[in-house]
Parts: sequence; C-alpha cells; structure tokens
Amino acid sequence: MKMRIEKVVDTGKVSHDYITGERELGAFNKWTEGFTCQDHPTVIQILLEIGKDKDITGQSMPNLIYISRQKSRTSPHHFKAGALNVLLRVSAVMTNAPILLTLDCDMYSNDPQTPRHVLCYFSDTTISPKLGYIQFPQRFRGLNKNDIYACEYKRPCQINPTGMDGLAGPNYVGTGCFFSRQVFFGGPLSFITPEIPELRPDHMVNMPIQTQSILALAHHVADCKYENQTYWGSKLGFKYGCLVEDFYTGYRLQTEGWKSVFCHPDRPAFLGDEPINLNDVLCQMKRWSVGLLEVAFSKYSPLTFGIRTLGSIMGFCYAYYAFWPIVCIPITIYSFVPQLALLIGVSIFPKVSDPWFFLYAFLFLGAYVQDCLDFIFAQGTFLRWWSEQRMWMARGLTSYLFGSMEYLTKCLGIATLGFNVTSKIVDEEQRKRYDQGTFEFGVPSPIFVPLVMAAIISIVTVFGGLMEVLRGRNVDELFVQMCLAGFVVLNCWPIYEAIVLRTDKGRMPTSITLISTFLTWALYAAASLVLKI
Repeated sequence: MKMRIEKVVDTGKVSHDYITGERELGAFNKWTEGFTCQDHPTVIQILLEIGKDKDITGQSMPNLIYISRQKSRTSPHHFKAGALNVLLRVSAVMTNAPILLTLDCDMYSNDPQTPRHVLCYFSDTTISPKLGYIQFPQRFRGLNKNDIYACEYKRPCQINPTGMDGLAGPNYVGTGCFFSRQVFFGGPLSFITPEIPELRPDHMVNMPIQTQSILALAHHVADCKYENQTYWGSKLGFKYGCLVEDFYTGYRLQTEGWKSVFCHPDRPAFLGDEPINLNDVLCQMKRWSVGLLEVAFSKYSPLTFGIRTLGSIMGFCYAYYAFWPIVCIPITIYSFVPQLALLIGVSIFPKVSDPWFFLYAFLFLGAYVQDCLDFIFAQGTFLRWWSEQRMWMARGLTSYLFGSMEYLTKCLGIATLGFNVTSKIVDEEQRKRYDQGTFEFGVPSPIFVPLVMAAIISIVTVFGGLMEVLRGRNVDELFVQMCLAGFVVLNCWPIYEAIVLRTDKGRMPTSITLISTFLTWALYAAASLVLKI
C-alpha cells in the first residue's frame, strides 16, 4: 500500500491497475490535469448505496460516499472544521441522519457495540433534550511498554474528562465523538434557521441519493464560497477561529447550553496510531499551544465568557486547557535560573536548616506524589507516569515555549518560522527503536535546542556544585539548587544518551549539540555579566 500511494503521489494520477470498479473509476476520472491540492472543484462520488449494493452474504451495505470539497487559492480552507462543515451539509442533503460520528483518518472502530452504547444515552429522555455529544477517550494501539512520549494523554483524555462528566460534560477532543445533528444549529432552546430548508436537522430526505437534484444540491453546499455571508463557522456547524477547532467547538457548544457525556468502556471504542518520533510529538503540541492561546485571549476566553455562561468550575476547567502553554514560563525559569545562580555562586533557595525549606519540600514532593497517585489510580503504571511528567517538562521547554512565541509574533503581525522538520529516517528503523523505548531525535530541528541547553547546564551545575562542596562550601545553602539540577539531569538521560552514547540515525544531530552548547555558554556569560553589574 505504501508503494502504491507513493507511486500515485509521484505520477500525479491513479493508475487503472489500482481501480477495482466503475464507480471508483468515475470518481478518479473527475480529477483532471488541471486539478491541484489547493485548487479544484467539488468531487462527490457514490461508491455504495444502501438497498442496492450487497456484501458476499447478500446483506445490504451502508451508504459510502466519496467527497472532496472544492478548494480555491482565494478562499479560506478552515482545515478540519471547514471539511467537517462540508460533510455536515452534504450529509444533510443526502440522508440527514440525526447522529454523526467524527473520527481522525488514522483511527478505526475497535468495538462493534459502540453505537449501542451511544443510542442508550440519546434514548434517555432525562438527558437527551440537552445532550449534544458523547465523547469517547482517545486511545492508541502500538504504544511501547512505558509510553516514552506520553502519547496516551491519560490526563486530558481519561482523568480530566471523568471529572468534567460530573459537571457539564467533557470537552470535544476531535475524534471518537458522536454528535446530535441538532447541536450544530444553535442552543437547545434557540434554534438558528439555516439558509436553505434542506439543511434543517428535521428535514426528511425522501429521494434516492443518486437523484440528480440531490447530487446538484450536494455539490452546491460543498462549494468553497457557499459559506460567504452565512453563519457557518460562527453560529452554525463546527466553529472557526483557532487552530484547535475541535476544543473550541466543544467549548462553544457547551456555552450555548448543550451537555456532553464521557463514555469510557473497558474495551476501547476506537484505536488510532501514535507518533513514534519526538519531533512529531513536540511539533504537534506546538500547534495545539498556538490554538489554545487563541482561545484563551479571545472574546470567548474561559476566564470571562466561560465563567459567565458555564459557571466558575466549568469555566476554570476550560481555562486550565486554554492557558496550558503559559506553563512554559515557570518550567523555563526552573530549568535555567537555579542552575545559573549556583554556577555564579548565588544561593536563591532556603537553606536546609531554614524552616521555610520544609514548606518548599512539602509542596514539591506533595504535588508529585498526588500526580503520581492520580495517574496510577487511573490504571496507569509508575514508569508511564514518569514518562508523562518527563514529557510535561520537555513540552514546557519546547512545544509550549515555541507555541507561545509563535502566538505572540502572530499577534504582532510578524511572520513566523516553521519548525516542522520532516524526518528522513526509515520508518521501520524508527518503529524498532520506539518499541525498544529509545528516544528518536534524528532531525536537526530547532525545537530540540532548549532541551539540550537545559540538559547541558544542569549536568554542569551538578558537577560544579559537587566541586564547591569538596572545596569546603556549606552544602546547606546549595542543597535545593543541586537537587533541582539533579532532577533535571535524571529527566534528561535520554538526551545525554542521544548526544554521547548512540551512533544510530536517531541520535541527536551534531549541529543541534554545537548550537546548544554555544547558546548555553552565552547565557552563562550574560548572567555573570548582569550579576557583576
């Protein structure tokens, strides 16, 4: 399959050898030489029709419709939410089913009983009038034993939604979610009439989907200019306005009065694929960080609009997510300031003999112990928790930091640099190293620089502190700074391994190591100069 896809991409067309039927041929024949990924008309092809097409046992197959929405270089694409709104309108014209499922392209159904679970909720008259969507946790297959990149996202995808389920319900995570069609047309008590009657959620489709009038209307509502001068993306459908349109959509739906339900069966309802190299993980979170900050500082900020419409608790729940990226500030400070201060000879924390030291130690250890227990009680393991807290620190120095900088430059109208470097390493080698629990660097991405800088300055600080103790300096005043530096060193072991011990293609690129070393020295020199002044 990989070879076939790559051949199609290289040649720019689908060979007849890969087409198995006339309907597939009809779909691909619509793609002419003038088509490009950014500029082409709408393509809609019915591949299977219920009642006409049957499987090998004679059972009727469900409708299967191929849709490629119109693209134009002069019209906004709105990415995922724009595509979902096209599907929402086309499906309304063709079948107008009352329940919709959204899934990422790399996810598949793992439990055929899932629709029954969903129908139980939608059939419950005590909650159905305000029930907008049912969210299943995002689960992945193929995670290595210790989930070294913390791609399970246990806290935002499993632990936190359980708590929100007791309030207005969990947020929408973009996949594994069943929606009531009604939810996209205003609040439970404030219906917004769409521009044509065929898009109303109560419209009854009484013609076959192959009817010419149905197909013509489907092409019309999939037009890239159709949404102009309409409420789509603001009051109707999936919401536009930020890079995390799924989070923003769920948040806005709840502010309109809709409730949601978190359904977490023992058997995963859906399974997907996880990224297997560190650069992809960090760049993905960087993009999310920009989108979350767009929500945090918009007119719909959870701290203002959210608290006013959802109440203080749910407002703070959404604020917790929206302001996630600003955690880069304390993480960056703790990764550099105590270490620089110790190297320069300045003590900035209470001495061990000082009563305030015990308060600091209690807060530090108490927070980590509570976090660990929460994780383990949610059917996690200690080693997976260690991976998660290590990646939390890594994201703070990279994804959250770069994301916050990109958001700031975007607000100032400054063009931002792209850091999404594509890995050139063979997938099979990456998979083998990932399964062995080995971190994958491999590409000279600037996003690794702060990580390597923190690793270098922390290990130098540990050795520098030990030298100070051997020279007779009182360990009482160095203890906290040395412990913090040692904690960072412990978390950065995969980085030291990638710089010094490894020779495979996934090791840390030499250019990143040299740049980070120079910047670390420059940072130390600047700190020393400021202190002297």
